[in-house]
Amino acid sequence: MSHAWMPTSPCGDGCLTDGDPVVGFPRRVLRVTAAIFVVFSAMLTAPLLLVSWGRERRVRLIFRGVLRAFGVRLLVHGGEDFLTAPAGRGALVVNNHISWLDIVAINALRPMRALAKKEIAGWPVLGGLVRRGGSIFLDRERLTTLPATMASLADALRTGSLVSVTPEGTTWCGLASGRFTTATFQAAIDGGVPVRPIALRYRLADGRETSRPAFIGPESLIASLRRVSALRGLVLEIHICPEIAPGRAENRRELAALAEASVHSALGTVKIPAQQRRRTPRPQPIPLASPPAK
Repeated sequence: MSHAWMPTSPCGDGCLTDGDPVVGFPRRVLRVTAAIFVVFSAMLTAPLLLVSWGRERRVRLIFRGVLRAFGVRLLVHGGEDFLTAPAGRGALVVNNHISWLDIVAINALRPMRALAKKEIAGWPVLGGLVRRGGSIFLDRERLTTLPATMASLADALRTGSLVSVTPEGTTWCGLASGRFTTATFQAAIDGGVPVRPIALRYRLADGRETSRPAFIGPESLIASLRRVSALRGLVLEIHICPEIAPGRAENRRELAALAEASVHSALGTVKIPAQQRRRTPRPQPIPLASPPAK
């Protein structure tokens, strides 16, 4: 059941790029098998994730293992302060939403809780990891549950958690994007924490953008997994934008607009004034994983 207030995307099969290089069927099977092995290994060692010492490093290795299994290479721009910040400082981490790979990649950078739709808890491969990561689940079909969910989100932020949120509310193909909804930004205001925008772009090794990793339309997760496993030379560019400090925006609508503009500016879809370009040095990319085997 859906409601008029739920965000929707016009993206579908027609948005998928053509002619992207692919690997052979045996390698596709190997990739999916490797990803399943990583996830089940993580579940078998779940008690270790309850131990605080080294937990963040172990969780990060699990998510990086999933990316490696699918042949995805991360390329990170900026955000050294975010990647090295000590635990215990809450922040609302927001990003444009393209694929199920988004949450995997963000946790490969820095493990955190997530605000996720309740359906994800039952997903194969990823559902168990998301549940064990302390996700806050949102029932998008019951508007009456929204205030309680936002209160839980504000409490998590207030007590020092990083929480990942996709304020577009649904996935887009990456070549197009949606507006940031405002509800989750109220939780950041109530929690008195900063907002950290992150911009994601999927491309191929030759630099061309690709929309094939997108999880769009009515397709199943299995169909999306198959498409991702087939791609050769998939690169996920992550731009970690400067944080938006508490109090910078007067209300949640203005805060959402600031975060959205930051993401678009990082992706080059919004022009940045020349004065600002001169003041802001270009961040150097930080490769976090080896290129996938050809």
